[in-house]
Amino acid sequence: MTFKDLNIIEPVLEALIKEGYTTPTPIQEQAIPVLLQGRDVLGCAQTGTGKTAAFSIPIIQKLVSDRSNSFGEQSKKEKKKIKALILTPTRELASQIGDSFAKYGKFASLKHTVVFGGVGQRSQTDALKKGVDILVATPGRLLDLAGQGYINFSNIEFFVLDEADRMLDMGFITDIEKIIKKIPAERQTLLFSATMPMEISSLAESLLNEPVKIEVTPVSSTVDTIDQYIYFTRKENKGDLLLDILGDNF
Repeated sequence: MTFKDLNIIEPVLEALIKEGYTTPTPIQEQAIPVLLQGRDVLGCAQTGTGKTAAFSIPIIQKLVSDRSNSFGEQSKKEKKKIKALILTPTRELASQIGDSFAKYGKFASLKHTVVFGGVGQRSQTDALKKGVDILVATPGRLLDLAGQGYINFSNIEFFVLDEADRMLDMGFITDIEKIIKKIPAERQTLLFSATMPMEISSLAESLLNEPVKIEVTPVSSTVDTIDQYIYFTRKENKGDLLLDILGDNF
């Protein structure tokens, strides 16, 4: 199985080849065809399994296809509207997802931006003013900018809730509920979580419409690329132990 076998359009396929990607991971192989069909997806996948590409590739492809079918010469000059919203818990994950959209959408002529807290908002609001197709955001900054009038949710067609279990662990459930009330009910929704506790199952049930469930690794397992170790030590020795471990590995 290759990306070409998944009926990926040429601009995206060209970008994947440029990045050296030819063979999809299991979650990409399962999720991409389903998402291209317009189905909602509930994915159980850990970091490192390729889930970002599993949702970013079909979103880019569908946005490009929609634009080809509907854009005339005059509409090309119009300000871009947010069509896809990807919600993630941390600035680091938001930046990584933004980088993925930049790589896979390199030849797709789409605009994206990333917004998160802890930094000044000027560059973020400047990008939003110019118009973007795809917005990657952390919940707090998203609601803050929306409250200031920089974000219009009314045109969103794709909503991705990434690392949902971490979102709940970090106390974002109230923000998530506020955001869900602002976006259109008619949309394609994707929820990804490394684990599926009862809270996530309940959230998925309220968000998703007859979703396809994709589970590529056992719940709560660790991907093969990560090695885990346990060290027993006294509390007062933890700092010294950590420095020793980092010194050995770096």
